[in-house]
Amino acid sequence: MAAAAAAAAGPVLWRRLLGLLPGRPGLAALLGRLSDRLGRNRDRRRRRSPWLLLAPLLSPTVPQVTSPPCCLCPEGVHRFQWIRNLVPEFGVCSSHVRVLSSPAEFFELMKGQIKVAKRRVVMASLYLGTGPLEQELVDCLESTLEKSLQAKFPSDLKVSILLDFTRGSRGRKNSRTMLLPLLQRFPEQVRVSLFHTPNLRGLLRLLIPERFNETIGLQHIKVYLFDNSVILSGANLSDSYFTNRQDRYVFLQDCPEIADFFTELVDAVGDVSLQLQGDDTVQVVEGMVHPYKGDRAAYCRAANKRVMDVINSAKARQQVLHAQTFHGDSLLTQEDAAAAGDRRPAPDTWIYPLIQMKPFEIQIDEIVTETLLTEAERGAKVYLTTGYFNLTQAYMDLVLGTRAEYQILLASPEVNGFFGAKGVAGAIPAAYVHIERQFYGEVCSLGQQERVRLQEYWRRGWTFHAKGAGAALPVLRRGIVCHLRAAESAGEAVGKDGDPADQELLLRTDRCCPEWP
Repeated sequence: MAAAAAAAAGPVLWRRLLGLLPGRPGLAALLGRLSDRLGRNRDRRRRRSPWLLLAPLLSPTVPQVTSPPCCLCPEGVHRFQWIRNLVPEFGVCSSHVRVLSSPAEFFELMKGQIKVAKRRVVMASLYLGTGPLEQELVDCLESTLEKSLQAKFPSDLKVSILLDFTRGSRGRKNSRTMLLPLLQRFPEQVRVSLFHTPNLRGLLRLLIPERFNETIGLQHIKVYLFDNSVILSGANLSDSYFTNRQDRYVFLQDCPEIADFFTELVDAVGDVSLQLQGDDTVQVVEGMVHPYKGDRAAYCRAANKRVMDVINSAKARQQVLHAQTFHGDSLLTQEDAAAAGDRRPAPDTWIYPLIQMKPFEIQIDEIVTETLLTEAERGAKVYLTTGYFNLTQAYMDLVLGTRAEYQILLASPEVNGFFGAKGVAGAIPAAYVHIERQFYGEVCSLGQQERVRLQEYWRRGWTFHAKGAGAALPVLRRGIVCHLRAAESAGEAVGKDGDPADQELLLRTDRCCPEWP
C-alpha cells in the first residue's frame, strides 16, 4: 500500500525511474502501468499507459504461410508448418520427451547427466549461484573432466558455459569466482562466456550501480545439454531452483539434431560475448567487435549474422531431413523401426526453438507468439503460465479479442520471488497483483469469465517461476514450442500439448482464485 501511495503522490519520480530503464521494456512497462493506473481514474476497459498504445504499431508483421500444407505430413504438422519458414523444425519420438516435475528431480538429473557425459556439456543460464548445491554441480563438472584426462584413450570432452556478465559478476563471490578453478585447471576443455548487453555502455554503465544495471539487458537462455540429451527449462543454476522454486523442465533424451543446434546456438552467443580468463579478466573473441566499447551498430550487425547463420543453417538441414522423412522411403512405423533396428520411427512430436534477441533485431518469438494467439479459434484451449503477470497490450487485446478459451496460471503474491524483498523490489508483487486485477476487471466487464480464467499458484515455502504456453487445438496431435529469449528478455517458455498429464503439470495449483472480491 505504501508503494501505491508513493506512486500516486509522485508520478514524476516513477517517470524518472522509467528513464533509467530504456533497455528493460518488461520492468519499464510494469512501473509505467503502476504509475498511470494508480494516478488516474480511467475507463476500466482501457486503462493502459498512453505510451504503450504504440506497442501494436511496433510489433513485427505477422508472417503468412508461404507454402501450402504438405499432404504427406502427419496431421499435427499442418497447423505449425509455417513456423518452418522462420526456424528449424525438429521431429522426435514422444518416448524421448520427459517432463520433470520438481526442482530436486531437475538437480539430480543434471548431476547424473554430467557424470556420464563423454563428449560435451553445454550450460546456458542467467547465472550460477554460490551456495553448496551450486558447488556440488561444479564439483561434478570437475570430476567428469578429471576422468576424461585419466581415460585410456584421449577424451574430447568440452564444457561450455554461457552466463550473463552483469548478473554473473555481482558481488565479491559470484559466478565467475565459482568457475575460475575449472578454467585454471582445464584451460583447453572449459569455456566460460559472459554476455554483455550492448545497451549498457558509456556513462550509463559507469553510473548505474550493481543489481540495477541488470535492468538494461540480460542473457536469459536456459539450456542444459549433455552429449545428445537436452534439458530446456526456465530455471537458473541456483540453490532455490534446485529445492523449492517451481519451474518447468522438459528433458529431450537422445536427440542429436536438437543437441547439435543448441550447441551451435550457445557457441554463437558465446562468440559475441566476453570470454572469462583464468585470472578473472575478460577478453573479446579475436575479430569480434567489443559489446560496449566498440561501435554498437557494428556489434549488433555482427551478432545478428553469427546467430542467424546458425538458425538458417539448421533450418536448411532440417528441411532436407523433413523431405527425406516424409517424402522418401525412410518413413517407418514404430513397430517396423523396432524390427529393422537401424531406422528411426516416424516422429510424433515437433519442436520449434523460437529465438528472441531484440538488440540484434531477432524477434522470432514475438512473431510466432502473436500469430499463435491470433489464430486461436473457437474450440481451442490456450494455457499460459507465468511467474510475473505483465502481458503487453498487444497480447492482452489478443486474449480478449479471440474466441479460444484461456486458462492462465500465475504466481500468488506470496510465492513471487520478490515477496518480502527490501526497498522498491518488495513492492513488485503488489504491482503485479494490481495489473492482474485490472486485467480481470476487463474480462468481467466484457462478460468473458467463462472463457478467460485466472488461477494462482501457491505452495507454502515455495516460489513460482514457470513460464510457458500450451494449446489444445482441434486438429493438433502433438507439438512443442520452445521460446528462447536472450539479450533483453523477461523470460522464455516451453509448452507441450498432447497428454492431459502434461497440461496438469502446468496447471497444478493449491489455491484457485477465478473470481476477485
